[in-house]
Amino acid sequence: MNLENEKNDKKETIVTPWQVKGDINYDKLIEDFGLSKIDDELLNRIKKHTGKLHYFLRRGIFFAHRDMNIILDEYEKGNKFFLYTGRAPSGYTHIGHLIPWLFTKWLQDKFNTELWFQFPDEEKFLMKRNLNLEQVQNMVYENMLDVIALGFDPKKTHFLIDTKHAGIMYPEAIKVAKRITFSTIKATFGFGNEQNIGAIFYTAMQAVPAFLPNVLEGTHRPCLIPHAVDQDPHFRISRDVIPRLGYYKPASIECIFLPGLGGITEQGKMSSSNEKSTIYTIDDKETVKRKINKYAFSGGRETVEKHRKLGGIPEIDVSYQWLTFFEEDDDKLKKIHDDYKDGRLLSGELKQILIDKLNNFLDEHQKKREKAKNRINDYIYKP
Repeated sequence: MNLENEKNDKKETIVTPWQVKGDINYDKLIEDFGLSKIDDELLNRIKKHTGKLHYFLRRGIFFAHRDMNIILDEYEKGNKFFLYTGRAPSGYTHIGHLIPWLFTKWLQDKFNTELWFQFPDEEKFLMKRNLNLEQVQNMVYENMLDVIALGFDPKKTHFLIDTKHAGIMYPEAIKVAKRITFSTIKATFGFGNEQNIGAIFYTAMQAVPAFLPNVLEGTHRPCLIPHAVDQDPHFRISRDVIPRLGYYKPASIECIFLPGLGGITEQGKMSSSNEKSTIYTIDDKETVKRKINKYAFSGGRETVEKHRKLGGIPEIDVSYQWLTFFEEDDDKLKKIHDDYKDGRLLSGELKQILIDKLNNFLDEHQKKREKAKNRINDYIYKP
């Protein structure tokens, strides 16, 4: 679904599962997608069960939902939900991909629940002309390492690979597909007559993990899907269909995008295809340092003198924006914000704080990623 917000420098705003560009107005996305904003009442309900809110919730990084109250209603009755998220592999994982996964890991820990993680290897093959299936499947392996490195419980985490698990997924997908019209797909995704028929069918496959555990385990549990807001159109269709199969509407909790290094000069979100805009989980320390110093958009002033006098603008500074995603300590983040805004902290110093933060995170992540090579089989679902 293409969303045309107000024109900004005549640039169209587009938010679809395959393309995000323009100046993203999240309040308008809530309105146009028909989402509910996460409010204080919902935050307090979540906090009652988790003890402390994740900083992604405190800072509005996860900002919208569908039926999260129903998930909590059922949980409080003793009907524990399961989690579903995923990654369509087309390249190496970048740090923006980690945001919904880190939050999903927190949900798994706090609610002691099962996670079904989908790797739809056919999706990128169908949607990108320059990728063959073998390339995509090689990326499945690389992306799995990053998921495992985050520490998901292998006893409660099940990887579904669409081509590998087609035997159990396809029978359910055709039940979904039979209830979705071509006109619905065209209207939702903007497809034209030139679109290949595999892409038209794909959303039925993406719907399956939202109820497959109930099919396999003979249960009747609700599903919660943490994801970035651009994936909402797939699940909006799923919510119309899945209840007709006798299962709960999948609920969702949705996050904003981590911007690319170019910030307001690029707009949209971080993209795997733009190396200058992106930090990958496999980048070494020098690469991280070089990319941030060279490409991260600054909210600093033209000279040190002006910066000391006028202060920086943290709201447009990419280094500060990224720290809101990766610095957990609210007090530290506030001090960075205030020092930068008041001119006590220079742009280069702010970049160095981010460089150190990311390199410390990636150093540990890459060690765990290496160990994950021996653990993949523990996570792949075995029918």
